[in-house]
Amino acid sequence: MVQCTDCKKWRLIPSMQHYNIIKETQLQTPFVCGTTSGWTPNMSCNVPQDGTTCDTWPSIPPIPTGWSRSVHIISESTKFADVYYFPPSGERLRSSAEVQSFLDNHPEYVREGVNRSQFSFQIPKPLDDNYVKKRTRPVKRRKSSKDNNCEKGKK
Repeated sequence: MVQCTDCKKWRLIPSMQHYNIIKETQLQTPFVCGTTSGWTPNMSCNVPQDGTTCDTWPSIPPIPTGWSRSVHIISESTKFADVYYFPPSGERLRSSAEVQSFLDNHPEYVREGVNRSQFSFQIPKPLDDNYVKKRTRPVKRRKSSKDNNCEKGKK
């Protein structure tokens, strides 16, 4: 997600390629809603913003070459989203500790200049505080001795 510098609305970016281009040129060419017209026809500051806000952009460090970052929105959970990083080998890394462990076990990436500071596990923030629905457990009805007597009487 990226925020328009004119209207301050958040826009969903359809691919990591588009996102990285916008991020790399942000200082020279600030993002505005019209930028998305190439993949979202008729986009402008007059169109309502997308469903979430993201305080992580542009503070997410550039992803190392060959790696990918994925944010998985969770519809019903105690938190809104999970962030994962995937090295070229395809493993899923879910935390800074996992990234450090991976780098400790794969020094070839460290030699290429990859370090833990290049990873951010910050997640987007929902616009609506009630967006994340808490899971409720179904109430299990316990059989009482009365229920057992009824069953016995049916036999």
